[in-house]
Amino acid sequence: MVVLASLLPAQGVIAPMFGLMTKLAIGMVFFLHGAKLSRQAVIAGITHWRLHLLILAATFVLFPVLTLGLTALPPWITPAALAPGLIFLGCLPSTIQSSIGFTAIARGNVAATVASATASNLLGILVTPVLGAALMHTNAVSFSLHSIQAIVFQLLIPFLAGQILRPWIGTWITAHNRLLSYVDRGSILLVVYTAFSEAVVGGIWSRVGLADLIRLGLLCAVLLAVVLLTTYAAARALKFQKADEITIVFCGSKKSLASGVPMAGVLFPGATLGLILLPIMIFHQIQLMACAIIAQHYAERPEDQTAP
Repeated sequence: MVVLASLLPAQGVIAPMFGLMTKLAIGMVFFLHGAKLSRQAVIAGITHWRLHLLILAATFVLFPVLTLGLTALPPWITPAALAPGLIFLGCLPSTIQSSIGFTAIARGNVAATVASATASNLLGILVTPVLGAALMHTNAVSFSLHSIQAIVFQLLIPFLAGQILRPWIGTWITAHNRLLSYVDRGSILLVVYTAFSEAVVGGIWSRVGLADLIRLGLLCAVLLAVVLLTTYAAARALKFQKADEITIVFCGSKKSLASGVPMAGVLFPGATLGLILLPIMIFHQIQLMACAIIAQHYAERPEDQTAP
């Protein structure tokens, strides 16, 4: 999808079509999961407070500390022009759609993932601007009601609709689990292609040199590796079950491009917006590729492997 978007990006009149398709696919993912999950599983996911605290700590404490550390490195490692974007990356909330998609593929705790990722994005609407302003020493603190509306209408309403219709369609959805798998994977591919198409059309390859791009890619890869290992080790140390471990690893290690773009548009002037967004664009692609491999590895475990 990254190569395809670089060679044949969605642009012009077809770009809004792909954007709409992506939104519909994400809404369908939440609707199908809402129809599949039992009411007891949803309640258990929402009330799993130890899991949610660990994920929020990784998202809004561990990430900002690590990205702040990266900006303190010499300029030949971390280009000064990209430092604000790295800090902004660390302050963003977790993803929702891809976290749920990968958790479902890996046979993790989907209900807890829905609750944790949604809470992260709702909190991020306020926490991200405040945290970013504190770490970047700027007063450009603001948030948009549009972000709240997007979460409610695109995510929560389809999920609740699925829950309401579960008595009538839940059995059919469970019997056709492969359909849900196709929707999960397809929506991830659409997000990757659409997001990177926008970056290519916006001139991502002309804004930075090849050396800067390589350094940024390596920094993002190291950052992701450290967070993945930390969340994995923390879940094991605290003796979470395998399904919860999967949720912690995927929710705690991700940063949302979908939330980052509109937030950055509000917080930063247009002249600096491209450089601010570049780290999250690169990190977003790396996290999707890495987590796809990890999810497949988890999915190949024996069915009865549920012990802590």
